Amino acid sequence: MSFDTDAWLERRKLARRLNWWRLVAVLALLAVGLGALWWIDPGNVIARRQDHVARLEIAGLIAENPWWAEKLQEAAEDDHVKALIVYVNSPGGSTYGGEQLYTGIRRVAETKPVVAVIGTMGASAGYMTAIAADRVFARETSLTGSIGVLFQTAEFSELLGKLGVSAESIASGPLKDQPSPIKPLSPEGREQLRRMVMETYDWFVGLVAERRQLPPEQVRVLADGRVYSGRTALNHGLIDELGSIAEARRWLAESKAISDDLPLQDIPSEPPIDGWRGMAGQAFSALFGKSLFPERLRLDGLVSLWHPE
Repeated sequence: MSFDTDAWLERRKLARRLNWWRLVAVLALLAVGLGALWWIDPGNVIARRQDHVARLEIAGLIAENPWWAEKLQEAAEDDHVKALIVYVNSPGGSTYGGEQLYTGIRRVAETKPVVAVIGTMGASAGYMTAIAADRVFARETSLTGSIGVLFQTAEFSELLGKLGVSAESIASGPLKDQPSPIKPLSPEGREQLRRMVMETYDWFVGLVAERRQLPPEQVRVLADGRVYSGRTALNHGLIDELGSIAEARRWLAESKAISDDLPLQDIPSEPPIDGWRGMAGQAFSALFGKSLFPERLRLDGLVSLWHPE
């Protein structure tokens, strides 16, 4: 009888251990599943279907980015997104990239409040992005402004001549090969590029005048390419208020009735990595892309970029 009791107690002990390890296994599988969802869709997987304030960070060089356009469109259509905070920390980039962001943010602003917060820097196309919001915040020491357009090229004909290298160009018209790295820019080519830059500059000035409700002639005085501190930008009417995320949330609560209690949900700033090939490509880019090819050299077209010489 004692033997049977001991055996029964031992079985109970083994059963409890087995149940314990089953529980551990279930929790581990749940954690792996949530981790996989997080990897596929970065952000708060559980909370993203509840009402929240979305935040999109625009960092680094701005270029054409279909992912940002897609995420902004989703935010505009998502009823759970009650407001959008755009956090800008960028020296600018391509004018087209800035226009794409501006358009996407204005589309969100048609249905819900949008606030821009400038971090360390929101200059050129970064400033263009910020003024798409209903209200613009910056710190006193943030750098912003640099309203303008830049086109740069390089010409190596004299260097090639010293190396004993000759180059030929056959073009269908006098402006087809302007600018060219193998021959000097012609007066006609220079004038054509100047007109293109000034056309885009006028468009940029018009955006600032419209969004900041400033006279165009006043904006032109400010739009000589210089950067401004947050304090100076506030004095010139280029931003609305000094502050950061906390002040932006307070403004949303007081002016737009967007509760401070709503969670702040980050919008993924880049697509999830697609398999091991994507991981390898991203690792290669992180290790070698920026060191071998400066970001500025990878920009095509007109550039709205602050770059101290």
